[in-house]
Amino acid sequence: MHKQNRDRFAKRLNGGVAIISAAVPAIRTHNMEYTYRQNSNFYYLTGFEEPNSICVIAPNHPEHQFIMFVQPRDRDREIWDGKRVGIDGIIEDFGADAGFPISEFGEKIPDYINKTDRIYYTLDNGPLDQQIIGFIQQNRQTRSTKGIGPNTIIDPSEFFADMRVVKIEEEIHRIRRATEITADAHLAAMRVTRPEMYEYEIAALIESIYHQAEQSCPGYKTILASGQNATILHYVDNNQQIKNNDLVLIDSGCEYKYYNGDVTRTFPANGKFTDVQRQIYQTVLETQVELISMIKPGVTIDKVNKRAIRRLTEGMIKLGLLKGDTDELIKDKKYQQFYMHNVGHMLGLDVHDVSRTADGDEYRTFEPGMVMTVEPGLYVGADSKNIDPRYLGIGVRIEDNVLVTELGNEVLTEGIPKTIDEIEQVCSENQA
Repeated sequence: MHKQNRDRFAKRLNGGVAIISAAVPAIRTHNMEYTYRQNSNFYYLTGFEEPNSICVIAPNHPEHQFIMFVQPRDRDREIWDGKRVGIDGIIEDFGADAGFPISEFGEKIPDYINKTDRIYYTLDNGPLDQQIIGFIQQNRQTRSTKGIGPNTIIDPSEFFADMRVVKIEEEIHRIRRATEITADAHLAAMRVTRPEMYEYEIAALIESIYHQAEQSCPGYKTILASGQNATILHYVDNNQQIKNNDLVLIDSGCEYKYYNGDVTRTFPANGKFTDVQRQIYQTVLETQVELISMIKPGVTIDKVNKRAIRRLTEGMIKLGLLKGDTDELIKDKKYQQFYMHNVGHMLGLDVHDVSRTADGDEYRTFEPGMVMTVEPGLYVGADSKNIDPRYLGIGVRIEDNVLVTELGNEVLTEGIPKTIDEIEQVCSENQA
């Protein structure tokens, strides 16, 4: 997979050389670090998970087109920090044409960049940034006499955004597995949730299921929002006790081998929707089902976004949340009081995956291999004015992961119940 990605990436460099840095460990406090996760673009090209590493792609070099600078084996440090792949391992196990200690980057890199006029590099690593800029400045002083060497830094982020939006077979396999594990966790949460539990109890259950699966972990901090907390889009406190008539909104996804699922389900804590909850939930559900049906090759995400806004605005009018003409309400963006986000986002190495879905006013059409979330919602804040008080504090979002196929789409998360009858049935398995 990674070699395939490198080959595709190299073709875009047009004679340039790319330098991609591994993620820098983040310090939590003193000498304690946050859990390390590799830079997604670096992993996309290399599959290598260690920090303090640099990848160089030099398509026109006569001997080495894929070069890695990594931490060498060091028994003393490995006692503290764990095993390292080392120089031999980066060549034998990861396919590098050449491997060097990270300490030799400054010494070795001129051999790979001295005959190109451009370096592809993202300025996001302070010390390395200065080193790369220094190469450019140094070369500019001699370029007038030598006539060769780099004089430009170009950010390759757009290349990655364009490439990563369409997944190859192995990537789809990993996302599919991530959604399977995510489904297991959401089903477990529906079955165990009951009034008087605390949000964090259910969040802990969900994330434990992710950790128990091989090569998996939470893709992001679980949103476990009960009652009016569900009207907060990115609620992560997860510290409230669940009340009897609360709806529970869970937005959570598993990461499997760096690829992510991202699912939201909303269900009643006591196993039965109230009439008002049913009305709002059904509005969101019918909208979501229609939006999913639109996803197919040739359609743009803009078209789906616009349909979501119209469909939900019509629903708000029917519910009595808004009054007036649909077109005027949309023009004035009145719907944003209760629906304030887009219909979804691309999914992959990152939960909110990089993607080029538009070029100015021109929107890219869906292609087979794209994976996106479809997640309309309605959120009636507890402090909303001139609203039927029965609606106050109700938040509903329904989110599925959808793969674009040649003939239309495949809902990767269809195994997680979302109709009212299905949800009440699953919830009742624990309420009896």
